[in-house]
Amino acid sequence: MDTGNAAWVLVSAALVLFMTPGLAFFYGGMARGKNVLNMLMMNFWCLLVVPLLWVLGAYSLAFGGSGSFIGNLEYAFGRGFDAASLAVPNSPLVMIFLATFAAITPALISGAVADRMKFAAWAVFVPLWLLLVYVPVTYWVFAPNGWLLTRGSLDYAGGTSIHVNAGIAALAVILVLGKRKGWPGEGAPPHSMPLVMLGTGILWFGWFGFNAGSALAADGRGVQAFINTFLASAAAGLAWAIVEKVRDGHFTNLGVASGVVAGLVAITPGCGFVTTMSAVAIGMIAGAVCSFAVSIKFKLGFDDALDVVGVHFVGGLVGSLLIGFFADPKGFGLDFKAGLFFGGGVGLLGEQLLANGVTIVFSFIVTFAIAKALDATIGLRVSPEVESEGLDVVEHAETAYNYGERAMGRAL
Repeated sequence: MDTGNAAWVLVSAALVLFMTPGLAFFYGGMARGKNVLNMLMMNFWCLLVVPLLWVLGAYSLAFGGSGSFIGNLEYAFGRGFDAASLAVPNSPLVMIFLATFAAITPALISGAVADRMKFAAWAVFVPLWLLLVYVPVTYWVFAPNGWLLTRGSLDYAGGTSIHVNAGIAALAVILVLGKRKGWPGEGAPPHSMPLVMLGTGILWFGWFGFNAGSALAADGRGVQAFINTFLASAAAGLAWAIVEKVRDGHFTNLGVASGVVAGLVAITPGCGFVTTMSAVAIGMIAGAVCSFAVSIKFKLGFDDALDVVGVHFVGGLVGSLLIGFFADPKGFGLDFKAGLFFGGGVGLLGEQLLANGVTIVFSFIVTFAIAKALDATIGLRVSPEVESEGLDVVEHAETAYNYGERAMGRAL
């Protein structure tokens, strides 16, 4: 094992792990003050449940075996690994690195269901969604024998399998869950912009492990992925801010934060396939597109509380499809399909459309079925009284802020 590469993957795993608490702060700041602890708990729940399931068998199903559609249990319960390897699927280091990706993916969905989903339903939803949706899609996209990968679709760090997948799943859940009381008439602005900006900073920091760490090596491709991640996110934040200023007359902190995250999402699938200026272009396009996409929910009538669909689904889809235009194998000295702007024709764009189309249809249908099943059994949604009082007090017997007699826990 190359110890330098191993050290970088270890650091990257810690960086990606840090992203889930960052997401919790990002979402928590945007949620209503009476539900912020519920949002934090929903994210931390993913860190408790997903890594254990990952080791018990989810990783092996997502990366093991030789089939085209799903893996086997060859690496279940931590068996069969080669401690000296840094290759998929037999490296224990790669396994635990990818566990951090698996943990944050269902956490992304939590932002869409803010303020109204039962925590018990969320606790059951996370493992079901991991096993029934995330694992198969990940196998198709990333496993050495996955059918989408072998066809030639490209996804460097999870634009399709994570962001498009979680984004469309979020839409499926909220269609079953329904709208918040009073939405859209009663606005619900972020209750704490400092928390949102803190979460953005943590996500931005951790994303370098997410993208550059996916090289599984401290090499030139990892360096380019790092550069692309930084520049695309900056370009997207700037683009969103400019659109917002022209459209609404203000530069807002929320707009900048959302733009940065949209850029990080959009560059994730292509950060190891595009060169520097292409990354800037992808960031600018994604920032502008997502700044308009977040308003679609008002026109179509679905209550995506914290803009998971507008930022993660749309941002991931835009970034993935733009690989079909900007992929440049000569820039990396590697053998993968070139994009349309670099002499590759429309072949790669077709593969990107197929990969994302299949992911969207599969994820939406299975997630919708999971949500319907949970709603019919334990129920997805809290009562109107609980929604009014706040999930922090009722679901967790805690409050984030001192409001008097219920500073910690429910009144006796």
